[in-house]
Amino acid sequence: MTVSINNLDATTAGASAHVDIADAVRRARQAVGYSVDELALTCGLTDLEIESIERGTDADPGKLRRIAAALQLPVATFLLS
Repeated sequence: MTVSINNLDATTAGASAHVDIADAVRRARQAVGYSVDELALTCGLTDLEIESIERGTDADPGKLRRIAAALQLPVATFLLS
Protein backbone atom coordinates (compact mmCIF):
# COMPACT_ATOMS: atom_id res chain seq x y z
CA MET A 1 0.00 0.00 0.00
CA THR A 2 1.30 3.42 -0.88
CA VAL A 3 0.15 6.56 0.90
CA SER A 4 0.11 9.67 -1.22
CA ILE A 5 1.84 12.64 0.33
CA ASN A 6 -0.98 14.77 -1.05
CA ASN A 7 -3.47 12.88 1.13
CA LEU A 8 -1.65 13.65 4.37
CA ASP A 9 -3.10 16.54 6.29
CA ALA A 10 -2.31 18.05 9.69
CA THR A 11 -4.64 15.61 11.43
CA THR A 12 -2.98 12.58 9.87
CA ALA A 13 0.53 13.83 10.53
CA GLY A 14 -0.11 15.10 14.02
CA ALA A 15 1.17 18.57 13.15
CA SER A 16 -0.38 21.82 12.08
CA ALA A 17 2.11 22.65 9.32
CA HIS A 18 2.46 21.20 5.82
CA VAL A 19 4.33 17.89 5.90
CA ASP A 20 7.08 17.37 3.35
CA ILE A 21 8.09 13.76 3.85
CA ALA A 22 10.35 13.76 0.80
CA ASP A 23 12.40 16.69 2.09
CA ALA A 24 12.51 15.27 5.62
CA VAL A 25 13.87 11.95 4.37
CA ARG A 26 16.47 13.66 2.18
CA ARG A 27 17.61 15.97 4.99
CA ALA A 28 17.83 13.08 7.47
CA ARG A 29 19.87 11.00 5.01
CA GLN A 30 22.24 13.88 4.35
CA ALA A 31 22.58 14.68 8.06
CA VAL A 32 23.84 11.15 8.66
CA GLY A 33 26.18 11.48 5.69
CA TYR A 34 24.68 8.69 3.61
CA SER A 35 24.45 8.70 -0.15
CA VAL A 36 21.26 7.34 -1.69
CA ASP A 37 23.11 4.09 -2.46
CA GLU A 38 24.40 3.76 1.12
CA LEU A 39 20.94 4.30 2.60
CA ALA A 40 19.42 1.83 0.16
CA LEU A 41 21.98 -0.81 1.15
CA THR A 42 21.51 -0.13 4.86
CA CYS A 43 17.71 -0.35 4.87
CA GLY A 44 17.27 -3.05 2.21
CA LEU A 45 15.55 -0.89 -0.39
CA THR A 46 16.74 -0.08 -3.87
CA ASP A 47 18.28 3.25 -4.79
CA LEU A 48 15.28 3.82 -7.08
CA GLU A 49 12.90 3.37 -4.14
CA ILE A 50 14.86 5.90 -2.05
CA GLU A 51 14.92 8.35 -4.95
CA SER A 52 11.17 7.93 -5.42
CA ILE A 53 10.57 8.74 -1.76
CA GLU A 54 12.87 11.77 -1.94
CA ARG A 55 11.04 13.02 -5.05
CA GLY A 56 7.77 12.78 -3.18
CA THR A 57 6.20 10.17 -5.43
CA ASP A 58 6.19 7.42 -2.78
CA ALA A 59 5.47 7.57 0.94
CA ASP A 60 4.96 3.89 1.70
CA PRO A 61 4.79 3.59 5.52
CA GLY A 62 6.74 0.33 5.53
CA LYS A 63 9.56 1.90 3.54
CA LEU A 64 9.57 4.95 5.80
CA ARG A 65 9.88 2.67 8.85
CA ARG A 66 12.85 0.89 7.26
CA ILE A 67 14.53 4.19 6.42
CA ALA A 68 13.93 5.55 9.92
CA ALA A 69 15.42 2.39 11.45
CA ALA A 70 18.46 2.60 9.17
CA LEU A 71 19.02 6.23 10.17
CA GLN A 72 18.28 5.40 13.83
CA LEU A 73 15.46 7.93 13.97
CA PRO A 74 11.82 7.65 15.00
CA VAL A 75 9.54 7.45 11.97
CA ALA A 76 7.71 10.50 13.38
CA THR A 77 10.75 12.52 12.30
CA PHE A 78 9.45 12.30 8.73
CA LEU A 79 5.92 13.29 9.68
CA LEU A 80 6.64 16.22 11.97
CA SER A 81 9.15 18.09 9.81
